[in-house]
Amino acid sequence: MIKAVSLALFGLVLIVALLSGSKISQIRAMIDNGRSFTEPPTMVSTTNVINDEWENTLSSIGSLEAAEGLVITSTLSGRISKIHFNAGSEVKAGDLLVEQDTSSERAQLRSAKASAALAKTNLKRIEALYAKKVASKSEYDSAKSNYDSAVADADNILSSIEKKSIRAPFAGRLGIRLVNLGQTINAGEPVVSLQATNQMFVNFSLPQQHLSRVQANLPVRVTTDAIPNKQFEGKINAIDSEIDSQTRSITLQAILSNPGNELLPGMFVSIEVVLPEVSQVLLIPITAVQYATFGDSVFVIEPKTEESAKTAQMDEVSAQATLSNSEGALIARQQFVKLGQTRGDFVVVEKGLVLGQEIASIGVFKLRNGASVAINNNVVPEFSLNPAVVDQ
Repeated sequence: MIKAVSLALFGLVLIVALLSGSKISQIRAMIDNGRSFTEPPTMVSTTNVINDEWENTLSSIGSLEAAEGLVITSTLSGRISKIHFNAGSEVKAGDLLVEQDTSSERAQLRSAKASAALAKTNLKRIEALYAKKVASKSEYDSAKSNYDSAVADADNILSSIEKKSIRAPFAGRLGIRLVNLGQTINAGEPVVSLQATNQMFVNFSLPQQHLSRVQANLPVRVTTDAIPNKQFEGKINAIDSEIDSQTRSITLQAILSNPGNELLPGMFVSIEVVLPEVSQVLLIPITAVQYATFGDSVFVIEPKTEESAKTAQMDEVSAQATLSNSEGALIARQQFVKLGQTRGDFVVVEKGLVLGQEIASIGVFKLRNGASVAINNNVVPEFSLNPAVVDQ
């Protein structure tokens, strides 16, 4: 009985030992395979660092105002008897807009003209008598004064009548009507806005440190989200004579043509002042940049070498895999860069890259430092300095 139990235990131990040995062999084989495993390359699209000449610009925001614009007001109080315009219409200089009731003034004018006529008759009679030495000089002067006063009274009433005919002082576009037929308005009360929008002023500010770089007649470019994909060109018209003591900025004014009357006074616009000097810059697509709080970087594509494996600072397994790959394969090396101005799809590289270097432009988010890569440039987007935004 004891012998049988011993044999059973021995057999059980032998089976466990065999199973353990088999599992240990399998685990060792898996470890060896893992060490020799080569990670498949990541597919990316690439581009080269290019150079270009960029004009230097100063950017700001501003607002538009018409080269000529005002709110037309009444000069005298009175009731509106006629309105000769429609809201939003175009008018010429001198066009009659509004007439106020002048019935009282016209009655006064007839009386004043009659008084002037009588005074003229008296003046002619006294003048004839004075010539014959029958009337005195004082009588002649009194008659002359009465005539001049009567004429002045008539002219004053006529002037009041003319002032109650409100006319456009210059050609332009009218705004919304602010008065109604039959309404009694007081002197200085607004009637309608008139804006000459064929030329526009844009007022904007720049920090005082740019004062030495700007001057009259420098070209400017103006854009607004109210008219997308369109740029208006003009030039600096005036520079303010003082610096704002609160903001330490200088106010400038530019003038630009507006032949289609697309721009309107009060619009918010973005403006670029084009400086005369140009700069040589290195450019890469924005899609090639991996932005991070600790520094922006790109991935430089270069051949795999023992040195590149060391500089990649990979873990031990990845480094062994890199060195075991076939000769001529490529890796992505992370390179930190200093970026500058952005324009369109490109960004300026101020430090970190040289002309002609090949970098990953599409698929950057999949890469890590030292990763194997394969290049596929069959389908790549077209990068542009002036991309057109199309609504779908």
